[in-house]
Amino acid sequence: MSSDLITPEQYIDLIGQAVNKIQSVLPTDSAISKPRVLIICGSGLGGIASLLDKESLIELSYKNIPGFKTSTVPGHAGKLVFGLIGSNKVPVICMVGRLHYYEGYTFQQTTFPVRVSKKLGVENVIVTNAAGGVNPSFKPGDLMIINDHIDFPGLAGQHSLRGPNLETFGDRFQPLSDAYSHELRKKFFTKAKELGVTRNIYEGTYLFASGPTFESRAEVRMLRVIGADAVGMSTVPEVVVARHSGLNVLALSLITNSGNGEKPPSVFDENAKPLNENIASHAEVLQAADEASKDVTRIFEATINEL
Repeated sequence: MSSDLITPEQYIDLIGQAVNKIQSVLPTDSAISKPRVLIICGSGLGGIASLLDKESLIELSYKNIPGFKTSTVPGHAGKLVFGLIGSNKVPVICMVGRLHYYEGYTFQQTTFPVRVSKKLGVENVIVTNAAGGVNPSFKPGDLMIINDHIDFPGLAGQHSLRGPNLETFGDRFQPLSDAYSHELRKKFFTKAKELGVTRNIYEGTYLFASGPTFESRAEVRMLRVIGADAVGMSTVPEVVVARHSGLNVLALSLITNSGNGEKPPSVFDENAKPLNENIASHAEVLQAADEASKDVTRIFEATINEL
């Protein structure tokens, strides 16, 4: 997996190849050929694709699309699913399994599907992720609508828009103070209330860390100090590129584990708990996602139905 950036001309050409391949498998006489929403499914949340009407559903593996890379993470199937959602038959693309920077891919590669979706006619992007709870009030199974973010790698120089600007998509200097649509966030909360969902739903700030390790105790304490409510290894690059492409964004974190910010037990304390307690794991992430998936899919179906 190369870390080299390709030229804007090569990148635009690759986007065109991907669009042509996708359009070649979509029936031109069906609404799914003109998708309005892209849904990026996070760890364990690929079940969102089950919302799609089975009669119109079309699947396409990443490996068969020019420019798409292979997803290597458990819980990420690595395919695009096209179909209709809700009574209003809203045409959508479900990205079942995302690509991550920690897998060895460049940000050009991990955000490539967002650029392709823009060219396919998508107007709204819904991004989901499994995240660790940094806010002490958050518990596994809670939902957090993202209303702001901290791009930790981006602030350190590894930004998803680094390199020559793609003028056909957006300006060189992209504002992000309005990254997360107030209208879409409000719609999500309204639909959750109408459906009688009792699961805790918060708003908060998501911090993007490159991963793949879970945070150390000292890092969790630091993240709390700088204003993070949840932390994860995705989402922000996709959001940044989506906004650069002129797309509206709704982003959801499913809190799957609580960040452990307690200081390590001292060797001088005979009653200290062992270090193997309260340790995060990917299995824990997938389990929490599975348990919350029904509520998440219900709210998204009602929300997307009005887009």
